[in-house]
Amino acid sequence: MSEPRKRYIAYLLRLWQVWSEAGSTWRASLESAQGGERLGFTGLDELLEFLRRRTAEEEKVEEKQKDRGRQR
Repeated sequence: MSEPRKRYIAYLLRLWQVWSEAGSTWRASLESAQGGERLGFTGLDELLEFLRRRTAEEEKVEEKQKDRGRQR
């Protein structure tokens, strides 16, 4: 039995603080290391939600690949 293939997702993360009358907040952007696509986020909660969704998508892909391997 072979080891499972190691999967990874790589991004360049940029964080910066924005000040307003109401206080400060953090903004973020991710740049995909694979394709160069850039995504912007208005806060850390939005960034974390994106990462949760993205990793869940990868887990679904991995499960489908495992299922295909079992059917062979």
